Amino acid sequence: MIPENLSPPDGRAWDLLVIGGGTAGIVGAKTAASLGASVLLVERERTGGDCLWTGCVPSKALLAAAHAAADARGAARYGIHVQRVEVDFTAVLAGVHAAIAAIAPVDSEEALRAAGVHVVRGSARLTGPDTAEVDHLAVRFRQLLLAAGAAPSVPPIPGSTGPAFYTSDTIWGLPSLPGRLLVLGGGTIGCELGQAFARLGSAVTLVEAGPRLLPREDPDAAALLAGTLRADGIDVRTGIGVTGFAGSIADLADGSRVEFDVALLAAGRMPRTAGLGLTEAGVEVDAGGHVIVNHQLRTSNPRVWAAGDVTTYPQFTHSAGVAASTAASNAVLGLRRSVDPDRIPRVTFTQPEIGAVGIGVDQARQGRLAIRQVEHRHVDRAVAEQQTGGFSRLVLDHRGRIVGATLVGPRAGEALAEVALAVAKGLRPRDLAGSMHAYPTYADGVWNAAIGEVQAGLRRPAARRVTRLLGRLRRRRVSR
Repeated sequence: MIPENLSPPDGRAWDLLVIGGGTAGIVGAKTAASLGASVLLVERERTGGDCLWTGCVPSKALLAAAHAAADARGAARYGIHVQRVEVDFTAVLAGVHAAIAAIAPVDSEEALRAAGVHVVRGSARLTGPDTAEVDHLAVRFRQLLLAAGAAPSVPPIPGSTGPAFYTSDTIWGLPSLPGRLLVLGGGTIGCELGQAFARLGSAVTLVEAGPRLLPREDPDAAALLAGTLRADGIDVRTGIGVTGFAGSIADLADGSRVEFDVALLAAGRMPRTAGLGLTEAGVEVDAGGHVIVNHQLRTSNPRVWAAGDVTTYPQFTHSAGVAASTAASNAVLGLRRSVDPDRIPRVTFTQPEIGAVGIGVDQARQGRLAIRQVEHRHVDRAVAEQQTGGFSRLVLDHRGRIVGATLVGPRAGEALAEVALAVAKGLRPRDLAGSMHAYPTYADGVWNAAIGEVQAGLRRPAARRVTRLLGRLRRRRVSR
């Protein structure tokens, strides 16, 4: 007999079954419930997902403490002299966990139930196109949302096991600040956590097998960040892989060795699709185990949708939430709303911050698109704060629309919101230039880049002919 909390209101099938209680699952379930659907959410461990417990929230809390320490050490440039900066790592971690505890109620099972979602703790597995089982209890559904998330990828490097090896999921259980931290991976996670621990006092070595850090970002932005990390004392090594471990020593491909106390494996994340019964349900996955979806978030099974880190979409909390809301409304209402993965904004929360959306500079140059840039030495707020190392870069298509941007500097993630809107709505530089901005802010970089493009347009021969004609007509009217 099916327990009461697994029985849908009509006694036959749930309007939407959601597998996974992270951001995608929570947003998708709440969206469907708000539309009047009967919703069952199944979560194996705890609601809130990686973002709350091991990702966005703890990492940003740790970075806040690390940046505060760095700001104190660098305050002399403003004439403020701090004699000594002491880091209480136990107190830092207490602040991290306090941030998690403050946000957790929003993602709790109680909050979901209050929104009209039925929640059960257990493991779900698909058994057919419209059937599943939760801990061996049969469940039927009309539509299903896969939101099982992802887990850190652990590369098969000989010797990479034992208590000294951590991932972004487990690093929050460190008993003390590592004296020597080895970070494997120069992506967003590796750079953020590497900088955080370096600024808190660890001796950090960051190893990236690829030719540079942040391989998906603007190369100039990555180069600026690499310089800052080195200034923080991080030994940044790119173009070198790890061949094996012997206890607390890493052997690198160039023959060098790195001694460490703690190693952080930051080599990407893999979707949690194993054991979900996707084959039985007719849901196709790619070679990496990601669920294949179209822009409406629908899978090869028309009853099954997917959102978040189980898909090939960028692995960000905001993209997971938007995709899940889109998928849920499509599933429940039969809509055909879509999410464009090429317009998803992203931020690396290091110092400097790196924010980007849409087409990057490499694609722009390949497609011979226009690039308009303002160096932050020309942004008054950056000059006042002595933070002039960044830039604001816009990419324009052949019709003059803003199709991409990269911002590097303080609060880049905040200034990025305006450009993300411009990319999403197909705006042109004149639209940004004609909107009054507050002064002085770091958003002036974007504004001035837009103004510069408008002014350049006015200097083109056709535009100059028009403006001269208008000027002559105006003078004639005034002289009468």
